[in-house]
Amino acid sequence: MSVLLHNLIEQSADKDSSAEALKFKNKSLNYADLAQYIERIARGLNTIGLIPRERVAIYLPKYFETVISFFAISKANGVFVPINPILKPQQVAHILRDSNARILITGKSRLSLIENELANCHDLQIIILIDSEEKITKHFSTLNIVAWQNLLDTSDKKIAQKTIDADIVSILYTSGSTGKPKGVILSHRNMVTGAHSVAQYLNNQSNDRLLAVLPFSFDYGISQLTTAFNVGASTVLMDYLLPRDVIRMATRENITGLAAVPPLWIQLAQLEWPKEVQDSMRYITNSGGAMPISTLRKLQTALPNTQIFLMYGLTEAFRSTYLPPEELDRRPDSMGKAIPNAEIMIVREDGSPCAPGEPGELVHRGSLVALGYWNDPDKTDERFKPVPSPNPAIPLTEIAVWSGDIVKMDEEGYLYFISRKDEMIKSSGYRISPTEVEEVIYTSGLVEEVVALGIPHSELGQTILVIATAKRGSSIDGEGLINYCKQELPGFMVPTDVIERDSLPRNPNGKIDRKLLASEFSDYFNNMK
Repeated sequence: MSVLLHNLIEQSADKDSSAEALKFKNKSLNYADLAQYIERIARGLNTIGLIPRERVAIYLPKYFETVISFFAISKANGVFVPINPILKPQQVAHILRDSNARILITGKSRLSLIENELANCHDLQIIILIDSEEKITKHFSTLNIVAWQNLLDTSDKKIAQKTIDADIVSILYTSGSTGKPKGVILSHRNMVTGAHSVAQYLNNQSNDRLLAVLPFSFDYGISQLTTAFNVGASTVLMDYLLPRDVIRMATRENITGLAAVPPLWIQLAQLEWPKEVQDSMRYITNSGGAMPISTLRKLQTALPNTQIFLMYGLTEAFRSTYLPPEELDRRPDSMGKAIPNAEIMIVREDGSPCAPGEPGELVHRGSLVALGYWNDPDKTDERFKPVPSPNPAIPLTEIAVWSGDIVKMDEEGYLYFISRKDEMIKSSGYRISPTEVEEVIYTSGLVEEVVALGIPHSELGQTILVIATAKRGSSIDGEGLINYCKQELPGFMVPTDVIERDSLPRNPNGKIDRKLLASEFSDYFNNMK
């Protein structure tokens, strides 16, 4: 059984070296070639000085080099940090600084986008360009630029095998309810256990072909790789422009498994699925928010031979629950039960277990629980706490993740999502910090005070409504403010509308009363229809 993340590929290569591992456009890599590339890049990384548990950031779309980088960094005893390619330069720079990345793997076009931010990334020393044809190292300001080909051409320097499964292998950045994105620390054990668990309940086999349309900066996105590699299946890489492109690719590549978030499923459910896809698609999965029941029913009609898995997860524990497809008709609003090798508890504030039907906080224990937040011990202490003990006489030291999500459990043990304990916005499958949106709006100079709220939306789950006060003697240019956000933020973080108020309500502590505003505008977008 695989112990370290890169062992997934090595073991699949041992079983069938000629099997297709990856496909991108009209090119493919079999498991033998992929394993060899990973070995060569890992040696190259060691040659340029990568030390154990050092962070390497990857800022690329879905290319072969992107996947090779993840697993080569794992093999070289480093820590890979995927950066969503749609993030703005300031957000990329924040991740580079916060992760203390010394090495960045990217391409020339993306390097030019973040060039002005690099001076503030004080730990960064080496940039590896996948599309540079230079055979020698050049200098870019104070940075060393290394060609990808240089790493491939490295001599047979040995890789020191000092890593164990409890060691850190990746940091995935996810937005919290306050401040900038937080880095969730994942171990080899976290990711390998996740691959085994998901492949088990999805019944993945070596003849599966998975279409990877989600960003690899998401745990749900990178799971498509690890799940496939766990069983020697094939993954087709795709950065789609339109939902129709997804169906076309699924048809062309005889895709058997497809994962997406609710906004994409809502769009896909409106389209026609050719008979070829109906015949090949064995399963689809949903996570990142609840799938509307109307969308579920449309997909069941469009894909009558396809199993549909509704799932719940959080980056801090990878994946927590799934609903077996045979339960869809009886409980389509349920998030299911715990995935294999995980225990899910619903507890009161004092840690005691909730009764059936009683709302409480979801707590996840087991080997999928992450190691904490990078560079943030206070946030780690808030979310990663000891497992509630069923017997006060038995002290438990195991750490569980307290999700901050309020759910309930029925008499048969099935779980149902109620609400989020914090104020984080979840739109289009993304977790968005309202504070981060507000900080950008403040830099516009167009407002005096501002609140960004996640308001229910029929297609997006939530969308962002901005409520603000104008500077004295002026009024707010709503269209201008939204255009400013479009320049400074990725599309999923751009507000949908702006409302001007003379003042914002306060709670007894003098803080802006977000809950009151959220309640007041809860039907805002529904009433606009």
